[in-house]
Amino acid sequence: MEWWTAFQAFILGVVEGLTEFLPISSTGHQIIVADLIGFGGERAKAFNIIIQLAAILAVVWEFRGKIFQVVRDLPSQRQAQRFTANLLIAFFPAVVLGVLFADLIHEWLFNPITVALALVVGGVVMLWAERRKHVIRAEHVDDMTWKDALKIGCAQCLAMIPGTSRSGATIIGGLLFGLSRKAATEFSFFLAMPTMVGAAVYSGYVYRDLFRPEDLPVFAVGFVTSFVFAMLAVRALLKFIGNHSYAAFAWYRIAFGLLILVLLFRPTGILGRPEVEKV
Repeated sequence: MEWWTAFQAFILGVVEGLTEFLPISSTGHQIIVADLIGFGGERAKAFNIIIQLAAILAVVWEFRGKIFQVVRDLPSQRQAQRFTANLLIAFFPAVVLGVLFADLIHEWLFNPITVALALVVGGVVMLWAERRKHVIRAEHVDDMTWKDALKIGCAQCLAMIPGTSRSGATIIGGLLFGLSRKAATEFSFFLAMPTMVGAAVYSGYVYRDLFRPEDLPVFAVGFVTSFVFAMLAVRALLKFIGNHSYAAFAWYRIAFGLLILVLLFRPTGILGRPEVEKV
């Protein structure tokens, strides 16, 4: 493994770990950063599956206590049964739409322009959602109804558009539907587990021919890096939301999206656009 390839894997692992669970779109950042450092091709598809799996395993580890409690109490405790049912209900819309439209979305929407526009629009929506008056009906995830779960599951489907952010869609959706910031954020983390594991398994099966033994060192660097930085990001976000709103993330999205658009339309060929021919 060449040092430049290892460096690319490390950088993309850091980007995935830091952005996967923040409402700023990990996919959008991956597309932009991969384009900037020249990491692409067939191997990149397999690599992305690996680092996304690492990020979700970091969340599983971080919430292992709650997961163990739910599994233990599932046969007899109504609260654990309702929590599990809510996760399955919220998970279902993404499964249906993902199977139906994943290939089309990847073909037509995975580009810097879509990412930039989704970042800006999503940032504006986040600002609006934060500034409106909140009516909290569910202070904790265990207070949620199946209707709350279904609404958040539908909101999660918006994240199929790169640049939208899965966590952003579910967290802001939760706020709009009456969840507290803590409940919306925690449910977003729990919903990520079946959603991202399912997506990783499905993508791994579809692209199974892309996994080659010679790429294992690259995958290992990305996996470990993504796992570590995802765990740090989750812990930091849970502390942050205790005393802050999501407005800072909204302004970051808007600024980053506008920066991408500026770079895209400069006549210098930045971010994968061909240089404009001068007459």
